[in-house]
Amino acid sequence: MGTSKPHPATVAVHAGRGRRVDAAPLNPPIVAASNFYGGDYAREEGSPAWEPLEEAVGELEGGTAVAFASGMAASTAIVETLPAGATVVGPAAGYAWTRSLLHERAAKGRLVLHEVDTTDTAATLAAGRHADLLWLESPSNPLIEITELDRICEQLREDRVKVAVDSTFATPLLQSPLAMGADFSVHSATKFIGGHSDLMLGLVGARAEADVRELRHVRAQLGATPGSLEAFLALRGLRTLPVRLDVAQHNAMELAHRLSEHPAVSVVHYPGLASDPGHERAARFMSGFGAMLSFELDGTPEDADALCRRVEVFTHAKSLGGVESLIDRRARYAGSSAPDTLLRISVGCEHVSDLWADLSTALTGSSSR
Repeated sequence: MGTSKPHPATVAVHAGRGRRVDAAPLNPPIVAASNFYGGDYAREEGSPAWEPLEEAVGELEGGTAVAFASGMAASTAIVETLPAGATVVGPAAGYAWTRSLLHERAAKGRLVLHEVDTTDTAATLAAGRHADLLWLESPSNPLIEITELDRICEQLREDRVKVAVDSTFATPLLQSPLAMGADFSVHSATKFIGGHSDLMLGLVGARAEADVRELRHVRAQLGATPGSLEAFLALRGLRTLPVRLDVAQHNAMELAHRLSEHPAVSVVHYPGLASDPGHERAARFMSGFGAMLSFELDGTPEDADALCRRVEVFTHAKSLGGVESLIDRRARYAGSSAPDTLLRISVGCEHVSDLWADLSTALTGSSSR
């Protein structure tokens, strides 16, 4: 690819393919083996089943990637590298399972947890300076809020505080936490990287070799290894991520603009909108605004549930990041006094005119069935 650094889209297509030699396969094959001649065992030493995926994502991240059985296995592995009694600062709002992981570990005395609004940079830096680990999630789930990653990671790197960033919504194509100074970049490859709602897998990108060794040890100790087929599918999904994400982002931007003008919608959460609180931040250090958005109905939770039942092109289902567009009602966050009329959308690759026709019909309270 010459001496110039290739574009991430090119890396996603070409990385992890091995050497170009005669008779070598273009795509790394599925390796269905748990043990190998000479004594190596996949759970302990790793496997060529997932090494090409780790190589490709590591190149995109600008570090070394370690694959796990799921996104939560990846997140848990980072927490397990901490010493007993470590102080962790986590987000007051974000992915529920990560927050419950931290809460459960804190309740058992495994760590000391402090929560902070991570969109408040000053408060996050003040709390983070006294932590062993600062956990960030940006864009966040489900409000698509943007944390000021560049400032926070750079400052806490100088203070030698470990920083982990869940970058699942951004993917490795839109955001580079390690380059900004984070120690760990976390992805649920179940989502956009896999891209077809047919696998579960997690990835952690890390800068320091010592952290990579610890993550691999935790993976072996907990048995959180990915399957061969899942790793193969995740790498295959990565190849088309640039194209899928480009279409999905275009669709998300169009839907966000149209939703913001709809009388039944009170608020749209999408950093691509100039009016969004995270717009300036996302424009500064992200290379795109992503394919996740949420909006709040001017109505009741029952109205939101009814809308989910009326859609026909959208699918009412959990999870995100596939080629199909999904919609689901989500709680804003624990302790919120606002009515739960928040609807989260994972925008897929259907034609945007069909997506809007379906959504606008559902918003009017009628169905074409």
